[in-house]
Amino acid sequence: MLNSKIPQLLLLILIKEAYDLSNQLRVIYNTCTDKNIAMTKLALWYNQIENSGFKSFRVVMNTISLNYRGILNYFDNRSTNAAAESFNAKIKAFRQQLRGVRNKEFFLFRLAQIYA
Repeated sequence: MLNSKIPQLLLLILIKEAYDLSNQLRVIYNTCTDKNIAMTKLALWYNQIENSGFKSFRVVMNTISLNYRGILNYFDNRSTNAAAESFNAKIKAFRQQLRGVRNKEFFLFRLAQIYA
C-alpha cells in the first residue's frame, strides 16, 4: 500500500514545485518596481527553472532569453502594449468580417467610424 502512494507523493511534490516556480514569476511582476532588482530576481528565477528540469518551462525560458530587454522595460513605468495589441486584434477581426480589404480608403473610413 505504501509503495502505491510513493509515485503519487512524488507527483504532488513536482506539481507543487512547478506551481511555486510559476507563482514566483507572478510575484516578480506584481511586486518589483525597480528594473535592476527585477533583472536580478528574473535571473535567479531563470536559474531555478534551468535547475528544475521541467521541460514545460522551456518555452518561457526561451521567451525570456530572447526578449529580456523588452521584458525588463516593463519595470521602467509598469506599462505594456496590451492596448495596442487589443486594438490590432479588433482590426484583424473587423477585416476578417469583410473577407479582406479591397478599397483601403473605405476600410480606413469605416474603421475610423467604428473605433474613433
